[in-house]
Amino acid sequence: MLRRIASAVVLVFLVASGAQLLAQAAAGDFAEQPGRSREQIAQERHRLGLDQPVAEQYARWLRRAIALDFGDSFYYQQPVTQLVGAAARNTAVLAATALAVATLIGIPWGVLTGSRRSGVLVGALRAVSLVLLSVPPLVSALVLLTMAARTGWLPVSGMGGIRHLVLPTIALALPVAASLERLQSQSMADVLARPSTLAARARGIHGARLLWRHGWRQSLAPILGVYGVVIGALFSGSFAVEIVTSWPGLGALMLQALLVRDTYLVAGCAAAGAMFLAVGVLAADLVHALVDPRVRVHSRA
Repeated sequence: MLRRIASAVVLVFLVASGAQLLAQAAAGDFAEQPGRSREQIAQERHRLGLDQPVAEQYARWLRRAIALDFGDSFYYQQPVTQLVGAAARNTAVLAATALAVATLIGIPWGVLTGSRRSGVLVGALRAVSLVLLSVPPLVSALVLLTMAARTGWLPVSGMGGIRHLVLPTIALALPVAASLERLQSQSMADVLARPSTLAARARGIHGARLLWRHGWRQSLAPILGVYGVVIGALFSGSFAVEIVTSWPGLGALMLQALLVRDTYLVAGCAAAGAMFLAVGVLAADLVHALVDPRVRVHSRA
């Protein structure tokens, strides 16, 4: 656990540092706003410390970041932690809702396709799964956005209630549900082919009891093993979906920070995204260890 937590801290630090250095090294800076004269740009650079060497700017940022203070946003004139905290809560709501929907759809879907070898329904479900896997969340969001704009059934942007959450949630959840279906289907098929399952059938255990109480519980461990990667893919996809649907999360905030070259805000958003990924992977590993004792034995070894 201590090793995993230490790795998570290092991951967040490296991602935030990389974002900060890349934003500083790119051409132009926040002081170069339209309508400013050269003298005004020079004065603004001096006021913000942007005229100092990159190494010195990074060292100044690092001293504050160690104390969990990512500085003040150039554009919003507010603490970065405050801005990122509000956006991160919105991203967490969206991602958690999409993950719950994807799990509720993908797991039963995978159990069904993995427990049956053939059939029209199974073939259709697998075809739908393949299509959803091939479509990025950004494309799904654009298609759903077009449908919502033409029908008027759902709001096409913003954040004002549950109805505003439906469109970005569906765009994020469908590809993840298809991924979970493929993983669950393969794992279920492997479990049903084991000698222990054949022995359970010989003892008279059939139907839903065999499928859910015996087969699904054994097939769950491989799913949990990759759940951290699924969570990471979900958060990375949410950035694009947030921008398209105008959801006020980390994606929209990161885009604004990049457009105006707000380096401190860029680093803060990158750190929050890395933290989500690290926490998701750590939580998945913990649940995997609780479900499968072999993981705990391997970790101690």
